[in-house]
Amino acid sequence: MHHPPLTRRSHRAAPDQAFLGGLHLARGRVHELVGPARQTLAMMVAGGMTGPVFWVLPDWAQGRPHGPGMVRFLDPGRVSFVNANRAEDILWVLEEVLRAGVVPLVVGDLPGPPGLTPVRRMQLAAETGGGEALGLILTPEGAAQGVESRWQMVPDHDPEREAWRLARLRHRQEPPRDWAVRVKGDGFALAPPRRVDTVE
Repeated sequence: MHHPPLTRRSHRAAPDQAFLGGLHLARGRVHELVGPARQTLAMMVAGGMTGPVFWVLPDWAQGRPHGPGMVRFLDPGRVSFVNANRAEDILWVLEEVLRAGVVPLVVGDLPGPPGLTPVRRMQLAAETGGGEALGLILTPEGAAQGVESRWQMVPDHDPEREAWRLARLRHRQEPPRDWAVRVKGDGFALAPPRRVDTVE
């Protein structure tokens, strides 16, 4: 079993990873992205970072990211896709890459939420790896236990513009909240959420 070396230096948490201008994800931790636009959100996060990205997904996945479609979010050449035969293999790869601590962003595209024990193992692996890497697990519906935060993104397009609805569902330090995400220049930015008037 690998243990980080002892040091007299005080432990300092790595700075949070900013995304979409005003939001942050704690590094050295694992976060959950849910909803039909979870892959889009993961690419937006990756686009705000530098360095390689490991994206692990099941080999039977139908809706996998495609290079030409990724260009508007990040350079597809930064992404190494790893196919796994089983969901358990995805979790194992995530844990090992986080423990190595050499890849800034690790994305796991899962068919469903993992149990508490694998999430705890990934959190410990991220800490063991130096606390610099960011782990994202993508699940359709969410509800993974032990994650640092949970975010949901769904499309909210209309004929006039391209947009999404982003919600912070769970966070250890921040309350739930929602935003609109819109195209701004060559990138994306937050906007107040669009309210739908109801007729009584």
